Amino acid sequence: MESTKSFKAERDAVLSGVPFLSSPPQVVERMLTLARVGPGDVVCDLGCGDGRILIAAVECFKAKEAIGYEIRADVYKKALAEVTKANLQERIRIVNSDFLEADLSRPSVITLYVDGLTNGKLKQKLEKETRSGTRIVSHDFPVPGWRPLIENTFPDHDHTIYLYVAPVVSEKGDT
Repeated sequence: MESTKSFKAERDAVLSGVPFLSSPPQVVERMLTLARVGPGDVVCDLGCGDGRILIAAVECFKAKEAIGYEIRADVYKKALAEVTKANLQERIRIVNSDFLEADLSRPSVITLYVDGLTNGKLKQKLEKETRSGTRIVSHDFPVPGWRPLIENTFPDHDHTIYLYVAPVVSEKGDT
């Protein structure tokens, strides 16, 4: 518990200086395709940025619902504006909160574009809270200790997508 608190404090201290990086449209499409998002899915984007994954999940892949967590107030406001512009407020909810506080028991698909250290901190939460069959898709950074079901590198080698399905198999071969 103490290590989670100190991690949050360290992360919060540097957040204002961290640049916002979004996943390019072709990466978003590939992430949602690999996760096989469809009409029965609830998609959750941890660190949702401008909301582009959530919007694509609902508009293009017909997900039932999408929920995003964004801690930075400026980026959160941008995401809200994008969802409103797309007129998807009925099906997309953006929460201005730390995603370490998110309830991960409902989503059938979880997307991530955070660094390896943060993925490592999320690992235990994902293992504890996700349901069997939940698809977890990470852009560019694997979850340490997990073996991906699919590792998809784009031809230009600038982006890699990792797909996991809960319960995730560890690199050692156990769940």
